[in-house]
Amino acid sequence: MARVKRGVTSHAKHKKTFKAAKGFYGRRKNTIRAAKAAVDRSMQFAYRDRKNKKRSFRALWIQRLNAAVREHGLTYSVFIGGLIKAGIELDRKTLSAMAIDDAASFTAVVETVKGALGAQAQAA
Repeated sequence: MARVKRGVTSHAKHKKTFKAAKGFYGRRKNTIRAAKAAVDRSMQFAYRDRKNKKRSFRALWIQRLNAAVREHGLTYSVFIGGLIKAGIELDRKTLSAMAIDDAASFTAVVETVKGALGAQAQAA
């Protein structure tokens, strides 16, 4: 049986790793051992941070909503409670975008929420 030389497959694997390590600093971009370790670690960070990105955006939307509803005399938690009581099923992303881009419709939502909170306060 003929001997199999593995230069071609090794070269292909190394090429793939170096492509992923493009832009790294120092030996991490051009030495296979350092590049492989750096790429493996970067993939772990990428996986983790795809999850964290969702967390960060939700926090941003909440901060924007809090700032927007405070201009109307409410706090974020009271506003969210009022949304539930009013039966408005808009998510935080949509509400945040509405507060920035379409102030008139956001004001209408806030007034609806205030109405639902006022009716609830009078019933109690």
